[in-house]
Amino acid sequence: MELKSVKDGFDHAVKKQKLCYSKCHETVELLGQEIEQALMKLQASNDLALYADRNSVLADLKNKLKDMAPLSQLEGAHKELNMALSKYTKQLEKLFNPDISKAYRNVDFDFHTVNQIIASHLYRKGLFDIGDCFTNEAGEHEAAAVLKSSFAEMYDILGAMKSRDLEPALKWATAKSEKLKQNGSDLELRLHRQQYLEILQKQGRDRALQYARTFLTPFFTSHQAEFSKMMGCMLFAGRLDSSPYADLLSPKHWDNLSEELTRQFCNLLGQSFGSPLSVTVAAGVQGLPTLLKLMSVMTGKKHEWQSMKQLPVPVDLGREFQFHSIFVCPVSRDQATEENPPMLMSCGHVLCKISINKLSKNFAKPFKCPYCPTEVDALHCKQLYF
Repeated sequence: MELKSVKDGFDHAVKKQKLCYSKCHETVELLGQEIEQALMKLQASNDLALYADRNSVLADLKNKLKDMAPLSQLEGAHKELNMALSKYTKQLEKLFNPDISKAYRNVDFDFHTVNQIIASHLYRKGLFDIGDCFTNEAGEHEAAAVLKSSFAEMYDILGAMKSRDLEPALKWATAKSEKLKQNGSDLELRLHRQQYLEILQKQGRDRALQYARTFLTPFFTSHQAEFSKMMGCMLFAGRLDSSPYADLLSPKHWDNLSEELTRQFCNLLGQSFGSPLSVTVAAGVQGLPTLLKLMSVMTGKKHEWQSMKQLPVPVDLGREFQFHSIFVCPVSRDQATEENPPMLMSCGHVLCKISINKLSKNFAKPFKCPYCPTEVDALHCKQLYF
């Protein structure tokens, strides 16, 4: 909600800026036109006998400029723009606290790990020169050398794919074929399919059929539906773009291939598809306002949060930041942990162990489920694993 108000304030300031520009441009245009017309009249009256006419032209120009009041119009437009900018600045100062030091815990800082994360981010983005500069200054050059060479290979493959050259990608996928199958990826088949379509379009039906027999045959048993489409493409060799299979030539397939190759390449390196640094920063941006408010409240109440195992308020993040299943006890509102795991009751409902412990008086007697009439024996509850 707060970010929406910031965006609304920004949009309002941009709107005022455009109006100010438009008004200023219009006023200057009118001034130019009036002055040009006056100059044309003056140039037409070269005779000294027409001196009085010149004075009349200048007096007429003066009156017109006075009626237009260009300075007042420009001042009014700039005043509205300055008010919008001033209001937006105050809004930013109110919402974004420049001092965020109170919103993080005092933890042991592992510089080596942080440096590795930053270096990994730079290399996975293809910023190899900047990455080398950083690792040299941080003294992490040797540790990051393997990572650099791996991502350099990935970017060589992706660069070739942008030029519609699939040979490097196919060579890599063939070498990693078994590992890709273990990951459940059909990347190798998709690369061969794309190469087959390129050959069919540019080199003809015979060469495409030869390629299919050589490289696609091992995939036939598990991908028969896919093969039906590819064989259907044979009928439209050289004119596939005007066939029922024209969608197979869409550039989106190249983009999807590049994304899948990047995903699998990172996976085989033991790296996540998304940059850990980018994910951490993005999650921090979302959670920071809540943490700053919490710190402000707790400071006022003189509470210490550094020793807390769990925050007293939830920090809601988007689904893109959820990488594993979690369980929050509906009774205590606490998130399940190894010490306080989720427990399945005989009725099918789930509570955390501490909640069941309290309801059963330390597992001493049965208790009624908070969500149904079933009487539950705490000793028969089973731990759940996500």
